[in-house]
Amino acid sequence: MAILGSIIKSAIDLKDTLSSDINPIQEQEQVLADMLNTAKDTAFGKYYGFSQLLEEEDQAAAFSKMVPYHDYNQMDSMWWDRIKHGLEDITWPGKPHYFALSSGTTGKTSKRIPVTEEMVAAIRSTSLAQVSALAHYDLPTDFFDKEVMALGSSTDLIEHDEFLEGEISGITASNIPFWFKGFYKPGEDIAKIENWDERVKTIAERAKNWDIGALSGIPSWMELMLKEVIAYHNVKNIHEIWPNLQVFTSGGVAFKPYEKSFRQLLGRNITVIDTYLASEGFMAYQSRPETSSMKLSTNAGIYFEFVPFTPEYINNDGSLSQDATSLTLKEVETDVDYVLIISTVSGAWRYLIGDTIAFTDVERAEIKITGRTKFFLNVVGSQLSVNKMEVALRELEEQFDIEIPEFTLSAKKIDGEFYHCWYLGTTATTNESELAEALDKSLKEANKNYKVARGKSLKGVKVTTIDPNIFHEWSGQNKKKGGQVKMEKVMDEEKFEAFEAFVAKQ
Repeated sequence: MAILGSIIKSAIDLKDTLSSDINPIQEQEQVLADMLNTAKDTAFGKYYGFSQLLEEEDQAAAFSKMVPYHDYNQMDSMWWDRIKHGLEDITWPGKPHYFALSSGTTGKTSKRIPVTEEMVAAIRSTSLAQVSALAHYDLPTDFFDKEVMALGSSTDLIEHDEFLEGEISGITASNIPFWFKGFYKPGEDIAKIENWDERVKTIAERAKNWDIGALSGIPSWMELMLKEVIAYHNVKNIHEIWPNLQVFTSGGVAFKPYEKSFRQLLGRNITVIDTYLASEGFMAYQSRPETSSMKLSTNAGIYFEFVPFTPEYINNDGSLSQDATSLTLKEVETDVDYVLIISTVSGAWRYLIGDTIAFTDVERAEIKITGRTKFFLNVVGSQLSVNKMEVALRELEEQFDIEIPEFTLSAKKIDGEFYHCWYLGTTATTNESELAEALDKSLKEANKNYKVARGKSLKGVKVTTIDPNIFHEWSGQNKKKGGQVKMEKVMDEEKFEAFEAFVAKQ
């Protein structure tokens, strides 16, 4: 295996050298041209005149002018529903083999998003690019001999009509390359276990049989698994079981809120690499250690557009106004919040994925996720993004020397006045009124719109602290097939009341 590790590291170093002069803007122009050409004879391509768009000198401008924005409901009801009823060549040639069941945080039922073979290949290509980026990290050769624990949803996909369905992590894990199967843990048999608790228990029982060098998955899921392994073997930290663990590839949500609690499970420091994998595709990954920002995957089946995240462009339900101006990669600026729009080789076209991002380095196409369009609390004009919330909570952690890995909130009317009502997941016994005052102060200093709202229609802030495990139990109660549900950071009134009732029962 040591020889294999040396070969893999040499191949990674070579690939990184060969790809150092790639131009993301040119890659995106080529991706758009290829996608338009491939889909020109589909029902969608004919309806919007893709053949004519291909003749335009500025294809990007013509594309944005001719094709409207679509959210999931529009894309599904107008186009993807036909695919589900057996029709082919609708938004992409042929039919998809899979549908990804979105584990998103909004809506009462799972979204069913087509996943074509081209998208599976694109995700694999971006995954290999991420592995190649490890050349930038100071990792020893023998790291590439070690096994990788990839914790996702079940790979035992559901047969629905002529399609296979599951979460995107389960779909991708069921399509891992043959050469990687020897490194992949917990292995295909365990990965197929549908019951989350049973799967984690089995991992704990077999943990000592594996030499894990890297972890990959959502931070909250990974924490639960690591705690189970540590408890089962009655050790102090995970490095007593996996001494060669050196890397954690984090995805699904931001790692920062979990950093303190996660690192307490370790015996020594490890490298944390952020990724951005959604049900619609593998969007971005951290490509170098100097920054926590992620590089957009500009050459693997996704064309990106960016709409300035301003109130006049966002409807009350979080959807995007058709009058909103979109920008290409060559037109964006750093430190500006944008709504992310994607078109993909799975047949999503000018699709509102629901995330907001900001560029930290335009030349490198590096971004950070700043929030969700529907997680933008603006009931009383506060214009409060999840990014601002996260920053304020990290300040609270420092100020009170506590950990707050989970939270949720809602704007709630009490005695005719609006309050921001927060639930903070922490084991600390800090006074809730002091936390509310400090949180309010931090948000006023960071967000002028919030400060104005606090002087007018937003009466105050209420904080309730609860055990972080309650958030996990809530997610577990609503969990998807073989996985977990991401915790909503901002809830509507109906769901918030349900969460309050759940907390009251604990």
